[in-house]
Amino acid sequence: MKKLSIYSSVLLALAMSWGCNKDENYPGGEINPSISIFDIRGMYKGQDLTLSKANMGGSVRIAGLVVSDHRAGNMPAGILVVEDGRRLGKMRGITIPLGDDAAKYISGDSVHINVEGAVVTKVNGMLQLKGVTNDKVTKVASGRPIPINRGTTAQILAHPADFESTLTVVIKGGFFPMPAENATIGGDLAVTDGFGRVTLHTEKTAGFAGAAVPLLANYYGVVFNTPVGEDSLTPRMQMRMESDMDVLSNTVVKTPLLISGFASDVKGGDGNYEYIQMVATEDIDFSKTPYCMVVNNNANASTPTGFPTNGWATGGMRTYKINMTSGVVKKGDYCYAGGLYQLINGSGSTAIPASQWVANYDYVAKAGQDFGTKTGGLMANSGNAFGIAIFQGTKVTATSVPIDVLFVSSGGSLYDPGPPEYGYAIANTDFYDINDPIYRTPQQYYRKGLNTLSLVYNTADVGYFYKLGGEYSTDLGRWLTARSQNNFTMTKTTTAAELQDSLATKLK
Repeated sequence: MKKLSIYSSVLLALAMSWGCNKDENYPGGEINPSISIFDIRGMYKGQDLTLSKANMGGSVRIAGLVVSDHRAGNMPAGILVVEDGRRLGKMRGITIPLGDDAAKYISGDSVHINVEGAVVTKVNGMLQLKGVTNDKVTKVASGRPIPINRGTTAQILAHPADFESTLTVVIKGGFFPMPAENATIGGDLAVTDGFGRVTLHTEKTAGFAGAAVPLLANYYGVVFNTPVGEDSLTPRMQMRMESDMDVLSNTVVKTPLLISGFASDVKGGDGNYEYIQMVATEDIDFSKTPYCMVVNNNANASTPTGFPTNGWATGGMRTYKINMTSGVVKKGDYCYAGGLYQLINGSGSTAIPASQWVANYDYVAKAGQDFGTKTGGLMANSGNAFGIAIFQGTKVTATSVPIDVLFVSSGGSLYDPGPPEYGYAIANTDFYDINDPIYRTPQQYYRKGLNTLSLVYNTADVGYFYKLGGEYSTDLGRWLTARSQNNFTMTKTTTAAELQDSLATKLK
């Protein structure tokens, strides 16, 4: 104990010595002169606030990228818009009334702006920094890349203040209602990406007003908000130049058959009772134009294990194919494919009319048509991912691309970047894109790139039907409202009409 006491005293003395004998050459910590726009926006509490070195924690400026550009005449006059992502990677922007000097700066200019003494205020629902003059703005670089701030229309509508004064892109956007043939850009048009609708505003005097309206495009624009009532904001996007309308397609490519719902786990035993529901976007005679569906199961015990080297044609316990080669369905009608019994919710339940079935196959007793091991459960009930794909024709190989596809969950051996690449091919749908819509890079498999969306498993053995909702335009060949998961609890007396109600996928 005596030795321990001596050692403790020595350590304490050393610690005190280190604390008192300060190296006079040590500069100490330096406060970052730049404060984030995120922090400035957070300081505003509903009343005008004058910024000072004290309330900015020693900082005196913002360092941001200019996202406004007045050259094409589609920005609010006299307004400079800057953004940064300095805090937590969260992109935030703010407007600065700079008068005629605002036009001296263009998108991609990197600027330092002394904001000491500026006033944070709200003008027409938007935050502004007033009291900044051009002599307080220093351009330090030009032509800097602006990080892509991607937002769905639903996200912009739900959080307009977060997107305010930032350059945002809405991908795979189309107008709804679609303007008349030969219509041009100008005024207010509602752009939708399938998740909501946001106004795209173009001044009639803008340099690109009069440009042709595309069928499908990525729309880049600065988000401005307008107050509605006391607590609500309505966002609008304003493009800076015509190149902010990145045209993806002007060609209508229609998907003839869409997955609109499925029953993967009926009440009681599943064998030969599972099925999928589809809606036809055109008249189909399956004896003349056959299709097939393939279901994959990626449980760890499913063989062959590992990544699906033959994609949807892997077979074994991993993929199972059922052909649809008979029956007729009219545009807008629902049809069904799946197990042998054609019942809505397992043994003893209501029959789905035989006329609506385009394939009822004994997957319990028979191997799949071309590939797949006979099984008591066509679709998984929990755990790793399973997927459903529709193919035109009845031949499916390692390189076949479906016309529609959906996945439930995300686990398992699904995608191997290789080389060579292995995975389950996807289609261009409301959920997935064969090429990244912004960078155009290939991402042709589920779990590659941005193709990560999936539905979620429901509680087992309840008898849920996945109503997928959504609205598909047969004129435009695109989703106006993306599919969403609506879990409908079936009983033994549920009818087919209940699976085809207002929550089911609709055609426009």
